[in-house]
Amino acid sequence: MHRIDGGLIFLLTGFFTLLYLAYLWFGDISIEASFLGYHTKVVKKGLRLGFWLFICSEIMLFLGFFWAFLHSALCPSIEFAAIWPPKSIKVIKELEYPLLNTMLLIISGISVTWAHKGVSLGSYRHAIDGLLLTIFLGFIFLILQTYEYYESYFSINNTVYSSSFFMLTGLHGFHVIVGVIFLTVCLKRLLANHFLTKHYLGLVFAIWYWHFVDVVWIFLFLVVYIWGNW
Repeated sequence: MHRIDGGLIFLLTGFFTLLYLAYLWFGDISIEASFLGYHTKVVKKGLRLGFWLFICSEIMLFLGFFWAFLHSALCPSIEFAAIWPPKSIKVIKELEYPLLNTMLLIISGISVTWAHKGVSLGSYRHAIDGLLLTIFLGFIFLILQTYEYYESYFSINNTVYSSSFFMLTGLHGFHVIVGVIFLTVCLKRLLANHFLTKHYLGLVFAIWYWHFVDVVWIFLFLVVYIWGNW
């Protein structure tokens, strides 16, 4: 990452090794839950607690970047004439792609809840349709976000506004990618009959994660795109 000789090889090796270990780990958890019957009530309680703590850590991560944005907005630097956003920044209009992406994620929150309800009632056709729709909306969100970056008039190294903007939206976009992968894996497991009406903890975690992504985006839309552009 810092242009050290052979650094890229070490970076890629570590990255793909991490992905492979995660694949093995989650594969073992799926086998233990689906075929070996190891997920008792006590184990499920521990997994739920662990995932809640993980989401709390994610909240604190985003809180740090929201804090940076709000601090810079409420106390703008004299280098930018104490104006927010800085005069050199042509902001992205909130009623265009950001509003459309907001609607997409709200609809995806409804569709993933539809999938959750379908599994809990044993209506797997509805659950599959709900997951497919959610994954599709996630892909559309990522495409629009990429196009928004392409059309933006500033880059991450222009000002503190652009740095905070790209860190918040980019970090959220990365979480959308993870959420889409998470839901796709759950869809594959659902098609493989891994989930029962009272045994679908993996899907529950994916749904929690997706709702977290939705809520973060709503805060991001309100704080960065609307309030931050005034």
